[in-house]
Amino acid sequence: MKRGTLLIALLLILSACGTDEVETMSYYGNTMEEFEAINQHNETFSSDDMEGKVWLANMIFTECVTVCPPMTQNMTELTQELDSQGLEDIGIISFSVDPETDSPEVLSEYMSWYSPSENIEWQMMTGYDFEYIRDYALNNFKTVVKAPQDGSNQVMHGTGIYLIDENGTLIKDYTGVDAGDNTFETEEIVEDVKSMTANLN
Repeated sequence: MKRGTLLIALLLILSACGTDEVETMSYYGNTMEEFEAINQHNETFSSDDMEGKVWLANMIFTECVTVCPPMTQNMTELTQELDSQGLEDIGIISFSVDPETDSPEVLSEYMSWYSPSENIEWQMMTGYDFEYIRDYALNNFKTVVKAPQDGSNQVMHGTGIYLIDENGTLIKDYTGVDAGDNTFETEEIVEDVKSMTANLN
């Protein structure tokens, strides 16, 4: 093979490899602030425990009567698909936006209503106060969490699912529930996770 032809072939290979990378959305690229919380097993879990894995994060609360049940079901089915693809080094982390109600026991019971893959780690976070998660959501995920109004127990929060790399950097977000023209895209998420976990090996 001539030198020029070899060079072109190498450039094409490198170009093809580059297309597998997941592009960071313009308003992300920030590293998540450090945190320490309690999970559904009443164990301490912190940002340090996320290192070396790709994560999908969202926000829920157990008394939610609108978006949380379908979003949690979507996430459950996503864990099953990720597992069926044989993907490793991937975890799910859900931050409660109603930590006063969502004790570890309550979160554990909530998770028992679903059937996520046992091979995909899923951490449910609580153990902080409402003001903390309100500020954390805004500073890190660029989304609003608003306290219940007029005697309601319904917390307003975003339904995004956030892709976080092995260094704790936010990469992009996805729609967590079907709404209008936006649909939950299992295939897109799985393909992005495939690309990012492949870079870990």
